[in-house]
Amino acid sequence: MAVYDLEEQEKIDALKAWWQRYGGAVTVGVVAGALLLGGLSFWRSHQREQAAQAGDLYYALQKNLAKTEPKKAAVAAREIADKYPATPYAARAALIAAKASFDAGDLEGARTQLQWVIDNSKEAELKALASYRLAGVLADQKKYNEAVALLDRVDNAAYATLALDLKGDILVAQGRPADARNAYKQAIEKADKNENLHNLTQFKLDALGAQ
Repeated sequence: MAVYDLEEQEKIDALKAWWQRYGGAVTVGVVAGALLLGGLSFWRSHQREQAAQAGDLYYALQKNLAKTEPKKAAVAAREIADKYPATPYAARAALIAAKASFDAGDLEGARTQLQWVIDNSKEAELKALASYRLAGVLADQKKYNEAVALLDRVDNAAYATLALDLKGDILVAQGRPADARNAYKQAIEKADKNENLHNLTQFKLDALGAQ
């Protein structure tokens, strides 16, 4: 037993020496870990609170302002973008406000909102949708080259066919039938044959006549 007692004492002495050398760092590490966990908990709670507040503004925008007061809708969308840019509501609010502005004839207002989505959204499909809609706004403003350049950058599969179809329309408006045919043909190749868009694009292509 004496050997065992000596071994235990050696372990205790070694532990004391280790603690004297590293105990401070361990304490700091434990405290830092606790603060980090507390910080993560606070951050997650903060994110949930931010999302809830943004959600309230978004639903108010969606149900009321967008339908009746496009200018106020734009202000509400800007508030969401400024205060809660990291939430998924910000880009969606901008899309709603853009449509409200467009319907009211405010093309510049719509353009501003859509550009915000393109520049700030982290969702590829929303960026593609905003690009597609912005190209339409640019075409209405007769900024055809800008519109075509924007559509050429749409690489999301969900909007590729729509982008090519719209590109064909813009090229027709520019008096470029050969390029329009090419765009329509690409759209038809990508489109599902059972979708209305396939038939519509085919109709446009046929209306241009043979090359």
